[in-house]
Amino acid sequence: MTTIMTIDSTAAMQKETSSSDVSASHVGRVRHRRRPNEVTTTGNGANGPALLVSDQNKYKSMLIRTYSTVWMIGGFAFLVYMGHLYIWAMVVGIQIFMATELFNLLRKSSEEKQLPGFRLLNWHFFFTAMLFTYGRFLSRELVNTVTSDHLLYKAVSGLIKYQMFICYFLYIAGFVWFILTLKKKTYKYQFKQYSWTHMILLTVFAQSSFTVANIFEGMFWFLLPASLIVINDIAAYLFGFFLGRTPLIKLSPKKTWEGFIGASVTTIISAFLLANLMGRFQWLTCPRKDLSTGWLRCDPGPMFKPEHYFLGELVPQWFPWKEVFLLPVQWHALALGLFASIIAPFGGFFASGFKRAFKIKDFGDSIPGHGGITDRMDCQMVMAVFAYIYHQSFVSPHNFSVDTILDQIIRNLTYEEQKSLYQQLGEIFNERQFMQI
Repeated sequence: MTTIMTIDSTAAMQKETSSSDVSASHVGRVRHRRRPNEVTTTGNGANGPALLVSDQNKYKSMLIRTYSTVWMIGGFAFLVYMGHLYIWAMVVGIQIFMATELFNLLRKSSEEKQLPGFRLLNWHFFFTAMLFTYGRFLSRELVNTVTSDHLLYKAVSGLIKYQMFICYFLYIAGFVWFILTLKKKTYKYQFKQYSWTHMILLTVFAQSSFTVANIFEGMFWFLLPASLIVINDIAAYLFGFFLGRTPLIKLSPKKTWEGFIGASVTTIISAFLLANLMGRFQWLTCPRKDLSTGWLRCDPGPMFKPEHYFLGELVPQWFPWKEVFLLPVQWHALALGLFASIIAPFGGFFASGFKRAFKIKDFGDSIPGHGGITDRMDCQMVMAVFAYIYHQSFVSPHNFSVDTILDQIIRNLTYEEQKSLYQQLGEIFNERQFMQI
């Protein structure tokens, strides 16, 4: 009897031990299962998780990324040299690429086989939005370009006058087109694409239109913010590549605090120095008032005229420079650098969260090592809006100028009314000249 009880108790203990081992093994597997958005930690506990520092393929990835970056910067510099019109063409090209990547994100070939011409409708809305946006922002430059040809001037003036009506008619035509193409089994897909198209138009045009406005306000206000985003991106990558240990945000596992802080300091210093360099070229500071490509000459204005600062007791005796010449715009550049280094990166975080929601790595693969065009423009879009609003709020003069009044005359008066105004001004000048004699 005792022997039987011993055998039973031994079997029970073995069974209990076996089940506890299985349970422990199961718990261990669950506990060590890595989630898709979890940061891979291969560093030691003392130094924290190593991100790019521990990536075995980091040098190959860095080489590809560097090669693409050099080509992009070289192409961008060439377009800047060519002038404002070519930069505008680049922005339009970027918008088309971004729209293509975003249109394809929710596209379903099985659904669209039943909807011939449905993709054409999306592009109809896209080019309608383009006509509306650039018609509003570039009407002055367009009119100034065709003033030498009377017939062309009248045609362009009429087009600008009725531009809002034309764009509204085109949009309504697209709206009717959409209603007529609705099919019973694809209602959900069609309305989803309709809403997605309008979100794309809002994302692409509401922000990139400010980029074009900055270009024609003066290349400086486009080139400096865009350069700061590039500098911040490169500096964050390099600091994170060599020093990154502490994860910054779960949405972007490879972003580190070391990269973020190092890039912030680099961007702010670069903003102050680049503003001094770019502000000395009239080609970059003069606003473009037409759509020509010639070199610009203008009065740079007080923002771009050097001011003398005597350092005196602010610096130690051994410091070699006791006085400096700075441009007033450099102080504004510090605000741009601060925004580019702290706030603009959240455009990239937003894009990262968006990609995670759709379970994709990149928006496209058009740029080796970088992903798609949209992946490179996320922060640029946020920065362009801020640069335009900052310029209009703190830099642009709010009083009436000769250029502002002439712009209103050209845009709102017919040719006969302008001629009448010219004659009346001539009579007023003659009367005042006679009274002075």
